[in-house]
Amino acid sequence: MPTREELFAAYALPDRERIRVRMNFVESADGAVTLGGRSGALGGATDRTLMQVLRAMADVVVVGAGTVRAEGYGGVGAADADLGWRREHGLADQPALAIVSGALRLEAADDVFAKAVRRPVVVTTDASARVRGALLAPVADVVPCGEAGPARPEAPLDAPAASGGGVGTVDLPAMLEQFASRGWTQVLCEGGPHLFGALLEAGVVDEVCVTIAPRFVGGEAGRIVQGAREADRRFALAGVVTDDEGFAFLRYAAV
Repeated sequence: MPTREELFAAYALPDRERIRVRMNFVESADGAVTLGGRSGALGGATDRTLMQVLRAMADVVVVGAGTVRAEGYGGVGAADADLGWRREHGLADQPALAIVSGALRLEAADDVFAKAVRRPVVVTTDASARVRGALLAPVADVVPCGEAGPARPEAPLDAPAASGGGVGTVDLPAMLEQFASRGWTQVLCEGGPHLFGALLEAGVVDEVCVTIAPRFVGGEAGRIVQGAREADRRFALAGVVTDDEGFAFLRYAAV
């Protein structure tokens, strides 16, 4: 099994100066992104350790509001075992958490706020911030990114379309500029698939880390990318790690 130190070496960042968006997903060998409705059910011990390592390297962890609800996010942060690494590299003990929500269908009592280890940021549209931002202001920094029409309550997932994509649109490049202004250059996105699709459409994904679980799931589970137009987006294989349980950990870099 790869050690924590080996995973840090395998996923080391070349620099922390420029802004970098790194995605992290797990999927079955037949491409299912969930099992029983949750992505976490597909993972194993090394996958969980890798998630902690990637969080330790990040300045900010980004997740769509739909994934927050589906996966029960709460208390997201670096593991105690990684605090020494972050301090050695001049980072705060915990990465920031940013929740992307076009419609702002979140409540101040949600676990993602109530159990937060660091005050979260909520990224939304200018319109949604005006309508619901004050409700979340006591528990999070609400960051408007993109003027758009009123958010649609019927949207199937509370995740943004790409910049310029219409009603309820979050401007993702503007979001990254907001992060950079706070000194957050290393961005780890943990999904969900619609947010991944929106980031691809916006052309801002630098790296994709994919765990392939040794399972064939079938069923109706979706892929790790949803909502993006079909296009030949080229990435190069930058690394491969395997473990004794049959998992493969692939690292792709944009070319």
